[in-house]
This record gives sequence, C-alpha cells and structure tokens, in this order.
Amino acid sequence: MSTQFTVAVPEGFNLHTENSAHILLSSNEAFLNPVQEFNRDLSVACIRVWSEELDKEKETRWIKAKEKKRSKMDGQHARKRQKVMKDSEAAGVGTTTEESGEQGDGENQEKPQEPEKRHPNKVVILEALSATGLRSIRYAKEIPLVKYVIANDLSPAAAAAIRRNIHFNGLGPDPSIPQSSTSNSDNKAHDKIRVNEGDACTLMYNHRNNRVDVVDLDPYGTAAPFIDAAIQSVNDGGLLCITCTDMTVLGTNNYPEKCLSNYGGVPVKGEYCHEAALRLVLHAVSTSASRYGRYIEPLLSLSIDFYVRLFIRVNSSPAQVKKAMLKTSMFYICTCCQAFYEQPLGRMLEKKSDNGNVNSYPKTTPGPPVGDKCPECDSALHVAGPMWSGPIHDTDFVSQVLSHTESHSEHYGTAVRMKGMLTVAKEELHVPFYFTSGKVSSFFHCITPSLDDLASALLHAGHKISRSHASAGSLKTTGSRQDIYDIFRCWVKRNPIKNVSDKSPARRLLAKEPRSEANFKHHPDSVTASSKVKLVRYQETPRNWGPGTRATGTSNQKRKARDDDDG
Repeated sequence: MSTQFTVAVPEGFNLHTENSAHILLSSNEAFLNPVQEFNRDLSVACIRVWSEELDKEKETRWIKAKEKKRSKMDGQHARKRQKVMKDSEAAGVGTTTEESGEQGDGENQEKPQEPEKRHPNKVVILEALSATGLRSIRYAKEIPLVKYVIANDLSPAAAAAIRRNIHFNGLGPDPSIPQSSTSNSDNKAHDKIRVNEGDACTLMYNHRNNRVDVVDLDPYGTAAPFIDAAIQSVNDGGLLCITCTDMTVLGTNNYPEKCLSNYGGVPVKGEYCHEAALRLVLHAVSTSASRYGRYIEPLLSLSIDFYVRLFIRVNSSPAQVKKAMLKTSMFYICTCCQAFYEQPLGRMLEKKSDNGNVNSYPKTTPGPPVGDKCPECDSALHVAGPMWSGPIHDTDFVSQVLSHTESHSEHYGTAVRMKGMLTVAKEELHVPFYFTSGKVSSFFHCITPSLDDLASALLHAGHKISRSHASAGSLKTTGSRQDIYDIFRCWVKRNPIKNVSDKSPARRLLAKEPRSEANFKHHPDSVTASSKVKLVRYQETPRNWGPGTRATGTSNQKRKARDDDDG
C-alpha cells in the first residue's frame, strides 16, 4: 500500500503514488492506467515468489555440489594415506608423520579453508514496454532478489519520463545534470534500473546470447508481435509475463482472421470466451517456444477486467516439445446450446522394445469426435482453435503466491482482490471451459437452479466441480456437457415449463431423456461450503474501467515550445 510521501511536485506535473513508487506524470507524455494497479501488484507478488523459489532450487544444487566435492576430496585424502602406508610397509620402516602428510611442526600443514559463502541468486528483469517506468520502479524497490531491471520504451518522451521517475525514487542520477561523455550513467553496473530507448523486439533479440531471467510484456493491445523475441531472450527456467488487452479479438468472434494471424487460432463464440482467450495466448506462446526446442509451463493465467495476464515458465527440452501437441486441441462448438467437443491434435502411444524398454512417441488422433450436428440439440457446429488444452495454472505456485499475499497484505493496495482471485484459481479444475447456471437455463427456457443445486447434483453423480476465476456464478466440472444437460432435464421435470416452440432448440434438448435421475440434495463439498469464507472472489467493475487512451508521446513542455515557435 502507498505510504506517506511528502515532496515538492514540479510545476506542470502530477504526483502518482502506488505502493512504494512515486512518479511524476505530465499530460500525454507516457501511458499509465491506474486501474492496472491490480496487474502490477499481482506481477510483483508472482515474480517475488518465483525468484525466491528459484533461489531455493539453486541453493539446493549448490549444497549438493559442495557435498559431492567434499566427498571427492575426502576420498582422495584417504587414498593418499593408504598409498603412503603401503609404501612404508614395503620399505620395512615405520610411517612418520611427515610421510603420511601430517607434519607435526605445522609449517607445511595446509591452512584450514574458510567455508564457502553462497550469495543469493539475483535476477534480471526486462520490461520491454515501460511507458512511465512505474512497473520497473516497483520491481526494483519491492522484489528483494532483483539484480537490476532493464526499462525500455521506443518513445523519447517516455524514456525521458522513466529517467525522471527513476531519479525521483532515488534509484538513479538526475537526468537534468549532463553526464560525462565517456560514461553512460544509465548502464553503470550498480544502477538498479537501466534505461534503454529503442525498439522492444530489437532489444530482446540482442539478449538471445545474454538471456535475462524475466521478460515482462504489457503492451497497449496485443502482445503477439513481441512473443517470438521474448521467448528467445528469457533464460531456461525463466519467467515470461504477458498482458493482452485486445479482448475484442481474443474474446469474440468478430475478428477471427485477426485472431488467427495474431495467435494462430480461431476464437470461441460462447460464454466461456474469456477462458478461451487465455488458451489462445498460451497456444501462441507454446508454438513460438517449440520452434526453438523450448516448452512452456503456465504458472498462473487470469482473465481480469478488460485484459488477460499470464505468468509462464519457459524451459528447453526437445522431448517435452514433442508433447506440446498433446496439450493442443480443436474444439467443435454448438451454435445454439454452446456444447463443446474437444479434438486433441495428438496422443501418446507406447511401444515395448525387445529389451523390455517402453518407448513413448506422439501420434495424430482420429477425428472428429462428433458429426456435423450437435448431439444434444441437433444444431450446427463451429470450429474453434487450435488452442492450449492443458492446465492454465500450477496449483502449487498459486498456493505459494496466495500464502505470500496473505502474509504481506499490507504491501499491496489490491490485496483483498488478489486473495479472492488467487483462491478461486487455486481451486480451479484443470479442464477446459466453464458454464453458468443462468446461461444453460436460457437454452432450456427453464427456471434457473441455484449454484448449490447444480454443484450438488454433479458431485452426487461422481464428478468433480470447482468455480472458474473468469466469471462469477460459473462452474467447471469433470463431467461432460451431456452430464450437465441430463441434470437440467431432471430439473425441468421437477419444475415444468410451458409453451416451448416445436422449432426451438429447447424442444430438441428436452426431447432426450436423462440417463439417470439427478440428486439435488445438498452435498457437503458443494461450492457454497468454500463460500462461507468471506473473500472478494469476483470484483465489481472499478472506476475508470477500461484500457484507457493511448499516449501521444507529446509532453506539455513540448507542445508549449511548439506553440511559441509557431507564434
């Protein structure tokens, strides 16, 4: 949370404070959206937890390497003593302390070595599109294991704003004081933030042979043009943080050709379009990584307000790249009842060799899973994808971020919302897509059952259930769409409806008999049980909601100077 900060604000600027960072804003100089504070809080928490886990992994490897080295040295000393003793016995003389390598006078005795001291592993963060520098400043001040942050922007006005705000936060020199021509103050090794004014892709491609640990992409619109460069510039085990705000492309069927060109897949027209948007971005990152023998592990993928935010770990492994097609699917989606049918692009076969070893290899899958009509309502099917069909979260990582947020809630202005959304993400099932009771009820033209009724019926039928972070009142389940519709058919029998047109899809949905009787009695594991813990799971629309207006890169001072020249 922001702390008390008193300082003289220069004329023509406004002071904006967010947590530990304080920046000076000039009209239209660089882009800043205050609504994105949640995005920045979440990013600080995720990178901090990830960097601490990386440090623990490296510490474990360092301890194992030390033990191995000590064991090797002890073995060498033991073999040396045995050799000396054997040589002495062969010569028929006693072993002296000098011969055994243990000098009594201590003159030639090796001095005991000081124990090696391990330094914490510190990470380098590259923020490709920094604008005001607020995010980079927060990373530098709030993440303990940061070595330095590279803050880049193509706009000269934005680069000037970054330098000014870095100095304002005590992290760099005063940009108004000329620096020596023989040294570049922005690139001194002791600087916590290094400013670069240039093209983001060029900067990231230049780091292919000197990779960074974290790459953060937070553009105005799509991140698609930057993904390839980001994949190549991040270290093995490194973190890729991506924001996309082009939800009219990702979350609707208005621009399928644009979605295909940006993300390599066709979007979904349905109530679960926000989760599909996440899966389309993951597909774009996965296919880009595969070209370079790399694979991705989604740690946390969230649909938030008007954008998506993803935290993805990148590693290299040709064997894992082969399995990428197992986590990629096409989806056949009903145009009326929104039932979906998954068609994975690949499957893993196992073949036992003559020597008993079992070898696995990927193969394509037969398809499609259904005909050209929806099995539930006999309506036309549309194709969506290909898109990522694997898990979109790492449950252990989400739990660690949640624990960190609960123990450091005073450090985050949006901690209440963070805890709510992370709790839902932690409990979320690793299956594609969710549904809402109200939407499915509209297909049947029936009274809407409560969330508890639906969840209990699914649990009694032997299926798992969870909420989805992407939509209030949503459910995810391991049951099929047919299982869900069977429960609604039983519900309609209990709550009859009237005046359904013979040509309506609802008539065709109700024409099928349920395969079993649904049990709507309250189940102890229903979603309402976890709801007793008071959390802000789904945030109301904040003030000034929306992506904001793109900055023109022209400051007040520049406009005034131009007007004076014109005058």
